[in-house]
Amino acid sequence: MNTALAPVEQLLIGDFWVLWYAKSNTYSIVNTEFKLLLDEYLVSESKTQFLNSLYFEEDKELQNKIVENLFSYLQNCNSPYSKSTTSTSTDLDKRQRYISKQYNFEHKIVQVNYCSELVLKTIHPSIAHYCNISKSKVDVLFDVYLKENHLHLFKNEELISYVPKKDYHYIQGKFIMQLLCELHNKTEKDWIGSLHGSTITDENNAILFVGKSGKGKSTLCALLANTDLKLLADDVSPLLSKDQHIYYNPSAISIKQGAFKLLEPLVNNFNKLPIVDFNKTKGNLKYLPCTKPKQNHYPCRAIILVNYKPESKTLLEPISIKTILETIIEDSWLSPKPKHAEQFLSWLKNMKLYQLTYSDTTCVTKEVSNLFKEL
Repeated sequence: MNTALAPVEQLLIGDFWVLWYAKSNTYSIVNTEFKLLLDEYLVSESKTQFLNSLYFEEDKELQNKIVENLFSYLQNCNSPYSKSTTSTSTDLDKRQRYISKQYNFEHKIVQVNYCSELVLKTIHPSIAHYCNISKSKVDVLFDVYLKENHLHLFKNEELISYVPKKDYHYIQGKFIMQLLCELHNKTEKDWIGSLHGSTITDENNAILFVGKSGKGKSTLCALLANTDLKLLADDVSPLLSKDQHIYYNPSAISIKQGAFKLLEPLVNNFNKLPIVDFNKTKGNLKYLPCTKPKQNHYPCRAIILVNYKPESKTLLEPISIKTILETIIEDSWLSPKPKHAEQFLSWLKNMKLYQLTYSDTTCVTKEVSNLFKEL
């Protein structure tokens, strides 16, 4: 009835169809039954023609309900894609440069100016291990400050983003993306997206670990990075369009207070890491720096949904794309380009998908190591 509302990209992955809508830049996961109804609805020239195609023609109430649900679904999936808010003023306020930190990322010296200790805590703790005390020639300059109840992010004195202070995590994500662009000599247009998950590599292949807050993802990655495996990216895993590899993110692993006692005897010098108290919601945090892998990028072969469960057996089992995507999508940034959406779906199609339930640290590290050998 209105093919302009149809998904631009679609792919069957396992038992579910993943549909991408360009206008909203959203991914929808539906079962085959719904997909068949949707296809018939979109190709029908009228409501009458569509209703005639249904096999339960006598149930008018059910027919009307189906039409209403399909129309509402398509309307929601085609809501215009909104970009991040930008300030009406693009002028940098240099008076906000109260704290300056320099970071040495091998071939790049990055300076970040902060307006206060509180704003510094939004970015500095995760990259503090790269902090360079001696003043050097700066390759990239960032400014992060709070003004008129909004956080501002500038790069080389040009406004990048401007958000209400309660949405500080958008500034964190935007900063990391801009930093990754500089470190890997890319622009935002080069990335399929930055996935909300942590990536571990055996320096041949990589596995992306995802999971809701409190499910043990960061704790597990800290354990794995303490073995022969390496951390490729924590929390933000950037996926490049050119080769569909996940690239190195220099951020340290963010560890919540609930995992401190578990990691103290297992990770060298963990008790010496400073405690960061940023907000009441997250509580006390520690940031664990990890040894950099030999290469800057590796192909990802599997996605694992992490599920820590006290006193459970270690269990690695297949899981649906629906569960994986519903976990990843909410806090990930994905490119609105049709080419990148097509690449993302193709990338997902080739992934092995698992859920990993664990409590025993020795068993779970062995399980993941064995999986790497099978990739």
